[in-house]
Amino acid sequence: MTVDQTAGARDTAPRSAFVPVVIVGAGPVGVTAALLLARRGVRTVVLERHHDVYPLPRAVAADDEVRRILQAAGVGEEFAAIARPARGLRLLDARHRVMAEFPRATQGAHGFPQTSMFDQPELERLLRDALAHRPECDLRTGVEVVGAGVGVGQDSNGPVRVTFRRDGVEEHLWADAVLGCDGAGSLTRDAVGAGWQDLRFEERWTVVDVRTSAPVRSWEGVEQICDPDRPATFMRIGEDRYRWEFRLRDEPEPDHERLRELIAPWADLPYGADFEVVRQAQYTFRARIADRWRRGRVFLLGDAAHLTPPFIGQGLCAGMRDAHNLTWKLARVLQQDADERLLETYESERKPHARHAIRLTVAMGWAMTGGQDGAAALRRGLLGAAVRIPGLTAAAARDRATVDAPELIDHYARLGAAHRARTGIDRARS
Repeated sequence: MTVDQTAGARDTAPRSAFVPVVIVGAGPVGVTAALLLARRGVRTVVLERHHDVYPLPRAVAADDEVRRILQAAGVGEEFAAIARPARGLRLLDARHRVMAEFPRATQGAHGFPQTSMFDQPELERLLRDALAHRPECDLRTGVEVVGAGVGVGQDSNGPVRVTFRRDGVEEHLWADAVLGCDGAGSLTRDAVGAGWQDLRFEERWTVVDVRTSAPVRSWEGVEQICDPDRPATFMRIGEDRYRWEFRLRDEPEPDHERLRELIAPWADLPYGADFEVVRQAQYTFRARIADRWRRGRVFLLGDAAHLTPPFIGQGLCAGMRDAHNLTWKLARVLQQDADERLLETYESERKPHARHAIRLTVAMGWAMTGGQDGAAALRRGLLGAAVRIPGLTAAAARDRATVDAPELIDHYARLGAAHRARTGIDRARS
């Protein structure tokens, strides 16, 4: 995709083809951005290549700050009706013995449960329902954004031309700004000339979403299995919905029989038992961040700007923070003639936070899954010892009310380091 950004184009563009903001991608981040802009009176056109909501589950967790963002977008009550508060996180060893537990409060600093589980298709439907009731928003589906011929001007703040194809017919829109919310394979990222910075994490996992009425041993929170041979994640999503994630090595995708074996520690599933695999998909979890998030009035948000492994449930959350951070600034610039430099603070504020969260997610993933290098065994040993330090998990859980998930990992590491310094553990080992 290329985007033509030309200073004077507003005067030559047909009036019917001009809109303040074009949003590429109608996933949760793109639609939330449109709703936030609508509540500030900014008109948007949202372009989406799929005709309907993607029906299979992907993201499943939101924190209390994201709940507040959804409230600001006008869908707080609707989301509460489909969300299920989670009790927290447990780290289990290979024999499923509890190594540590981090409770999550039912009311966090933002006034909502610190972790809420949900089904992404349900979230997307309620967001689109809200979008349909906003006259400021125009959702166009079945549209392929293909760009324009001459590329992006040199960081111009002039209007942006977006070219798209619908029913085989090429059309153009001019906009004051374009928000690229088009995911990991973003064409908008190419348009701004951005590349990926690799933060050195890549693992192949299988993700399995199951619906069953059979009894499942669940504590209503997330479980991370710290087993170097078979690291795994388990969580309850809904009344009869569960998710398992298993790391794959040099092995094929598990078949139905193998899945039953992997799930056996949580559920006894005799043949004929109610057990529906809603989705089974193989993913390569990666840690990456775009080297630039903006060119002129073209911006990257969500997975177009950063890829986060799922270990602390911050992937979608980061994208929603992007939308919340950028939309009020863009509305001020477009409607109230705020200084253009306000838009520069989007990347300078969000990029360091996203990078920090990704790095800490990778650290958490290495600690819990065994990692990818020769020091993995040492890390697992240190983790096992750290979580048994008297008062450590209690202190981390107590302070969780004021510490976001990535900051909790930092906090946890500092407590362990302080304890080792006080007791001379490191000196004794050397």
